Amino acid sequence: MTIAVSILPEQQLAALNAVYGQAVARRRWRLLFGAAVFAAALLLAAVGAEVNLRTLFTYFGNFVSYFDRIFTLDTGQRAWTDIGEWFWGWRKWLKMLGETLLISYVGTLTGAVFAFALNFFAAENTSPAPWLRFVVRRLLEFARTVPGIVFALIFVIAFGLGPMAGVLAIAIHSTGALGKLFSEIVENADMKPAEGIRSTGASWLACMRFAIVPQVTAGYASYALLRFEINVREASVMGFVGAGGIGQELVVAIRKFYYSDVSAILLTIIVTVFIIDIATGWLRGRLFGKGART
Repeated sequence: MTIAVSILPEQQLAALNAVYGQAVARRRWRLLFGAAVFAAALLLAAVGAEVNLRTLFTYFGNFVSYFDRIFTLDTGQRAWTDIGEWFWGWRKWLKMLGETLLISYVGTLTGAVFAFALNFFAAENTSPAPWLRFVVRRLLEFARTVPGIVFALIFVIAFGLGPMAGVLAIAIHSTGALGKLFSEIVENADMKPAEGIRSTGASWLACMRFAIVPQVTAGYASYALLRFEINVREASVMGFVGAGGIGQELVVAIRKFYYSDVSAILLTIIVTVFIIDIATGWLRGRLFGKGART
């Protein structure tokens, strides 16, 4: 009797170890199968996109040589050996960079205002009617689905060259992007305060004003700052189609083969974007906590 009792726990332990080993093996095979499916899907996608590794490695030297040229002055010296010659047009470039920042700021602020006005109609828990929610969501989808540079090109054709086209393009795209983000914040809001205010006979607008907006304001501001970071980069590219900003000067330098000017303008844009990203990230962290920095 004593022997049976002492042997039984060992048998159970062995059985448990066997079950655990089988479970680990199944997980390992599932992981390997998932990795194989991912690799196969990636390979098929690369073939469909005509990604040719032979071409990549054959012409990779052209890519490297271009960067070698843009960091070389007309005198044959490296660009950083003569900063004055490298950044000869810094006054003009900084002025156009300031224009880029203004385009981003005005476009982002305008888009945030329209997104704030529309997102309550797009959120499932605050929209007054299903048909209105459907219409507003489709409108926001259209605004963010069309690339901003396409909007900029359309507005350049309509209103001519200049910053106005860039502002309108960024405003529309920001409305669509921020409208979706804002509505998702609203859908996660606590509706009990709204129900309490509604029970007093308050209007829908009053419920949004006093019950929902106080809960979501911090999230709105955080996303708006993040969108401003993105729009600074967007505005730099929109100059390629004549929508104002420093991108307009960059595309001229590229087309006319002003190699050192290309690197100087690119470096100016990159440093500016770095500073804005760091500053807005710090600001979000100070206003809304460390979690908002991500």
